[in-house]
Amino acid sequence: MTGLVLVSHSAELARAALGLTTGLIPGLDVRVELAAGLPDGGLGTDATEVAAAIERADDGEGVLVLADLGSGIMSAETALELVDPGLGARVRLSSAPLVEGLIGAYAAAGIGKPFNDVADEAEAAIEAKRVQMAR
Repeated sequence: MTGLVLVSHSAELARAALGLTTGLIPGLDVRVELAAGLPDGGLGTDATEVAAAIERADDGEGVLVLADLGSGIMSAETALELVDPGLGARVRLSSAPLVEGLIGAYAAAGIGKPFNDVADEAEAAIEAKRVQMAR
């Protein structure tokens, strides 16, 4: 099953996004790892924590990484340099919005869709929001 990693500057934000997702889509067993906030409880991201989260989320299918802000993306990119190259080849950094992308990816992973379909569901979230707002 595709693993998911949430990279956020705020541990509270990451936990809340995951709580919202599991509340809206109960009953699925999806591996979601958080790499959020700094060890001292402050705001920020840490590439070594992102790398560890990627390693925990991997079961061989692939890992989709969703991030909240630009420096979170930079931490995720650096994390890919820290993990085993074989694992790094199974990781995709998503440009999907954090909450909407997480919900789409979580649902897709939870029903057993293949990795590329899970990543596509996350990416499609922004278009669904655009369509809704255009009404």
